[in-house]
Amino acid sequence: HVQLVESGGGSVQAGGSLRLSCVASGNTVSRHCMGWFRQGPGKEREGVAAIGSDGRASYADSVKGRFTISEDNAKNTLYLQMNSLKPEDTAMYYCAADPSYGGRCPPHLIFGYWGQGTQVTVS
Repeated sequence: HVQLVESGGGSVQAGGSLRLSCVASGNTVSRHCMGWFRQGPGKEREGVAAIGSDGRASYADSVKGRFTISEDNAKNTLYLQMNSLKPEDTAMYYCAADPSYGGRCPPHLIFGYWGQGTQVTVS
């Protein structure tokens, strides 16, 4: 079982940057697919970025070139560096993890573990 706790959210002006962190506990996540999701006001939850245990990352088109996902396995921590933030990036951001595929991130993976979220507001 894995517990995930996000931090780093806040309010920022358009064009600014934030770095989100997600600390995992209860079990190592070195062989999990790790991902970031977000849900904006009145919107459905959407995938933002994912990274496999081999370091391969994927991004939603809306954040490519602006966001970078990374992980520090020694710290059991996942990061999301967000640059050039836009008002449409305003959302609750969630960290997720899943071990089902040994660290790979197949399309349409259903993540089994979720954090409580951290709010990002861009004005």
